[in-house]
Amino acid sequence: MAAAARAAKDAPHIPVLLDAILEACAPIGGVWLDGTFGAGGYARGLLDAGADRVIGVDRDPMVFEMAAGWADEYGDRLSLVEGTFSDLDEYADQPLDGVVLDLGVSSMQLDQPERGFSFMAEGPLDMRMSQAGVSAAELVADASEAMLADILYHYGEERAARSIARAIVKTRQDAPIETTGALVRIVEAVLPRPKPGQSHPATRTFQALRIAVNDEFGQLVEGLEAAERALKPGGWLAVVSFHSLEDRVVKRFFQARSGKSGGANRYQPQLVEEAPRFEARNKAIPPSAEEVARNPRSRSANLRVGRRTDAPAGPVDRARLGLPKMVEV
Repeated sequence: MAAAARAAKDAPHIPVLLDAILEACAPIGGVWLDGTFGAGGYARGLLDAGADRVIGVDRDPMVFEMAAGWADEYGDRLSLVEGTFSDLDEYADQPLDGVVLDLGVSSMQLDQPERGFSFMAEGPLDMRMSQAGVSAAELVADASEAMLADILYHYGEERAARSIARAIVKTRQDAPIETTGALVRIVEAVLPRPKPGQSHPATRTFQALRIAVNDEFGQLVEGLEAAERALKPGGWLAVVSFHSLEDRVVKRFFQARSGKSGGANRYQPQLVEEAPRFEARNKAIPPSAEEVARNPRSRSANLRVGRRTDAPAGPVDRARLGLPKMVEV
């Protein structure tokens, strides 16, 4: 049985590209950190594949309650930490042999209407992974029309960002927008009905608001930097992303940290050569046809893997990472 199938046997979330991670980073051993613990699929897969210990980190306290039924099976080989992966180097008590990050929203979060992540079910407009801080409803209520348009355009690549932002502001003048259904109806009134095979009209709006509420790009860059600091020479960094904006940042991070950013051109001066911090694969690894058939949510996923060198960690030039315009929330 494939590792992903074993890890998902009793879990509500199927770990995406787990078998590809285990293959790319074989042999699995030493101490790993799963920075997006979720339902524990990656942590269980790594432990079953030979990791001596896994540190599971997640910002959502509910995931640890859900793991209570099986976590004891691994004894002190599994330790759980509530926190964000942007601080992952603070949770490791020794240099790490590997770090894995799954940047997607877990199935169990999407499947809980009360969390407000999904446009497919009625629920409070929340979207907070940590269940703390500003909710999506509060953001929609308080942000200016210009800020909402920026969020939708830069984080969701929504071409109708201005029209949707205008409709949100007009609607909230009459009544607060407090549920996922209310927001969906606003977006559906602006955008044309999708053709067969096209995504739901609210897909990009919900993606953009979720990214803004959870500061996902800030967390991502800080997490990549923290992984560089935490990994021992020869340690692996494996990152699974689910949309082009995230994948672009991960790709350019590995390029910048492995000396593959390219040379000068007429618009950009020659960059100062630095010792490579990672040896990275040139191409992303997509899911196999078998995995997509088993788990359709894996269809858009990409895995990028890099191996840490012995060069000391250092600051990252974020201007080279292809980040979308950062929106202050």
